[in-house]
Amino acid sequence: MIHEMPKLPYDMEALAPKMSKETFDYHYGKHLQTYVNNLNKLIAGTDFEEMSLEDIILNSKGPVFNNAAQTWNHTFFFMTLTPKQEDMPHELADKIILTFGSVDKFKEEFIKSAMAVFGSGWTWLVKDNENNIKILNTPNAGNPITEGLKPLMVIDIWEHAYYIDYRNNRAAYLDSVWNLIDWNKVSERL
Repeated sequence: MIHEMPKLPYDMEALAPKMSKETFDYHYGKHLQTYVNNLNKLIAGTDFEEMSLEDIILNSKGPVFNNAAQTWNHTFFFMTLTPKQEDMPHELADKIILTFGSVDKFKEEFIKSAMAVFGSGWTWLVKDNENNIKILNTPNAGNPITEGLKPLMVIDIWEHAYYIDYRNNRAAYLDSVWNLIDWNKVSERL
């Protein structure tokens, strides 16, 4: 099985000015492409060659895991974004209010958690097997499926996700990318 680059549901310049085409050229076109290429090279001729991306993540370690997880994480991140954000669907909003007290409190806690990531990683909204939702940080290529959790949304906290547009201002990046979250997609995953 050859893993391929995801087809974006929007043009690479569609998220500007919150996320520039230059950022997309590097983040999607170079970083993600490198993970996909490396993964395909690493799994050629191995038991992983015929596995789904999720199965590779659940059954691998080291470079194979890192490239598989980064391919999955980045794809999930890019597919969570939209140039035309709509209001959060009621089902998702109700679940967030039940868990965090309000949608604003959820945003505050999510951004606070993302700001606390030391170095590189990901901040997720996940659902557990008992239908509870929570915010989770993972370092480096970490992915919640390895912990039996279902990812609902993610924001990439690696500097390459924001350095072109925001330099070292992670807070400004988080505030901007929050306005690109496709709440309908997040709700569908609930």
